[in-house]
Amino acid sequence: MLDDGRVIRARSLFDAPPRRCFFQTDLYSTFFGTAVSDEIERRLFGNIDTRGADAVRAFEATDPANWHEHFGTFFEYLDIQKLRTPKGLAWLRGQYPLLNQNELMREMLGIRMLHTTIWTQCVREVVSAEDSEVKFIITDHPVTIYNHAMPPGAPQCVYPNEPGIALKGSQTLFPLGRNHCLILTNLEYAKDPAAAPAEKRTFARNFRPSLARTDKFIRARRLTSLEVSRINRVLKARARRYVAAGRREWLQPEDLAVGSWADLATTLLPPRDQLWGFGGETFVGYRDGSVHYQDAFGRTEKEREALKKALPVRDLAPGDPCGCGSGQPYRLCCHTRPPTLRPIWTERSIRERNLVFFNGILSILQMDQGKDWTAVRRELTEEQIREVYSLHEALWPLETDLLALLPKPDGRPRAIYTGSLHPQSIVEFAIGASAYFGELIVENPFVHAGTIAQKFRPTEHPRAYHLEFLKSVAFFLNVMPMVDAGLINLVPDPLTFDYHLRRETMAMAQERTGGIPIRLRDEPRLKELLRLDQMRDVLMWPKGARDARLREGFPDLDDDGLAGMRSAIERMKEEDPLAALQDGIFEGGEDGGQMRLMQMSPNFEIAMYLAQATGATIVTDSAFRWQEILRAAQPRAGAPPARLGRLAAHIANAVFLFPDDADRMVSLARDGLLDAYPKLFAEMFRYLGTVALRDAKPNFEDGLAARFARAHASAQTALRKRREPGNAGRMSCVFAPSGIQDNAINRLLLMSSSEHHLSMVPMAFYIRRPDSDR
Repeated sequence: MLDDGRVIRARSLFDAPPRRCFFQTDLYSTFFGTAVSDEIERRLFGNIDTRGADAVRAFEATDPANWHEHFGTFFEYLDIQKLRTPKGLAWLRGQYPLLNQNELMREMLGIRMLHTTIWTQCVREVVSAEDSEVKFIITDHPVTIYNHAMPPGAPQCVYPNEPGIALKGSQTLFPLGRNHCLILTNLEYAKDPAAAPAEKRTFARNFRPSLARTDKFIRARRLTSLEVSRINRVLKARARRYVAAGRREWLQPEDLAVGSWADLATTLLPPRDQLWGFGGETFVGYRDGSVHYQDAFGRTEKEREALKKALPVRDLAPGDPCGCGSGQPYRLCCHTRPPTLRPIWTERSIRERNLVFFNGILSILQMDQGKDWTAVRRELTEEQIREVYSLHEALWPLETDLLALLPKPDGRPRAIYTGSLHPQSIVEFAIGASAYFGELIVENPFVHAGTIAQKFRPTEHPRAYHLEFLKSVAFFLNVMPMVDAGLINLVPDPLTFDYHLRRETMAMAQERTGGIPIRLRDEPRLKELLRLDQMRDVLMWPKGARDARLREGFPDLDDDGLAGMRSAIERMKEEDPLAALQDGIFEGGEDGGQMRLMQMSPNFEIAMYLAQATGATIVTDSAFRWQEILRAAQPRAGAPPARLGRLAAHIANAVFLFPDDADRMVSLARDGLLDAYPKLFAEMFRYLGTVALRDAKPNFEDGLAARFARAHASAQTALRKRREPGNAGRMSCVFAPSGIQDNAINRLLLMSSSEHHLSMVPMAFYIRRPDSDR
């Protein structure tokens, strides 16, 4: 009986060379009609197998110069060996359930080197069986992961899964030959075996630049037969079907290595007195005087103690504030979530950082002393702009693990908003969308100074960000009541914290949008925002240029008329909350002008990335973004028919009120007037997430449609009776038969060390004005 449920009836023990056992036809073949190609096996594996064999021999030997020469090749080979086996490919298919063989092979090539960065920062030990009568066995899945808290029967180890290598207690085992085995141990666990084995190691990022010592391996231990048998027990337990050994008795390591799975841990731990060569801080000086810094975990910034939190000293009571920082009682938040689906508790949460930032803005701009927004605009200084952007940078270090702070796919209603982040557009539909979809994830419009070239940074040249600063602060202050209440999760741009993710995403976006123009006639709301920004710029022109333009447009204008128009312009500026009330903000010659951003964020790739990482629906009010979503939702060949057709028709024909005031939204949420919507949408989400794997339920679908019709009529009537202010809108929806899916997004999530994400997004919604066809 295999772990995947299949029963193999055959001789369990026979004498044969390994090539007869560790062999499967067309494992890496690609198919084009009736033609079969083995190009991947010949061109990729042929090359790496040749180089990898040399690297393995180098690591079995004791020459540090050879270790250095083959260091990169060895870990590349190790990664390929983990992915290329039948078990490894079965795991990969689980990440991409809709792929055919050709697509799967392309994705395998795309995620090569997935584990190498973390492996190179592990404690590296080569143990010897030269003094043992028992030697190391080989298996059909030679790169094996051991975690003492996750025995073979654990949920995390259901075939073809293994414990993640980024978990603190996970160790990687790889027999180099019958007499030597490589053991890779995360540094935190090696130094403290009592560390929580199922928690992620510090800075668990799969792709990033990193420095590692290539000459440091622990080679002090010569194992006994019992110790070798314990390692063989782990190797055999993680195999798919075949194990091989030089003697028959070595094939039954469990006969000698008795005891629990956790008991094996002591054999695998490296000797503590040999850890001195691993970890520590690294400083590299360059000829230009610059210095590169790296700590024991590969981080290039010092840890910021102000962002850390201590775990509760006692178990939380149901009414205590939740340890994740959501502001909700524990019973309503993480109490029912398994630990793996909770946001991290040992760092300040996204909400807590936003509250610190909010209070910092109030203090820096003196709004906590009674200064109103008009006075702020009139008295704003460059130093205040610099301080606010510096605070934002301090709260969000460039190596923040954003995935650890985000919610996970836990079945609770939430949506990711993608569209314009302009403060005048966010209030039309986006603020009110949380009433219908639950927690709304919105991108924070503040740019991070650390991601911008120094000569353009707001911390270096705050004057150029005067108008952008006003716009971002206005946005932030507007939504903050909903952030505090947990209705909006205001997250920074994920591209800020991961250079590899940024590079890959930008390349994907360029390829996707090549030749696809953004036409303003298709985006009337965006066109209107651009027009208003241009008018605002004219109001803020230098006085001399503005007067000259007025006299040019009105040749008969006398001095009194000019003075009157000046007064009218000043009134218009004061009434416009986004206009600067200071002269000269555009002056400064080549270093003058204003940095203007029209953010349509997040883009399609990051919207999908966040939706799959958090288990969220996608919501947009952008016609262009909606077209991108519809293209991704095109059914694949052989896909099941569309679902929830009757419900989709009900939604398309309905008119929704979107409240446009954050304080009123908090009040509505407290009253529970619209609670039926998030519950219904969460049910749709769960149903669509699994319907592709089983038969549809027509009665259930009809029931959802009927429940929506009743709930919608009741809720909208109640809103009208209360005379809630807001904007009317219609919603289009897509319930894709196989989900909204893009292979590249799954690849990005794997590269980002995500261990809990969806393979697709089940549904998306487009909000538009009732009189709009787009």
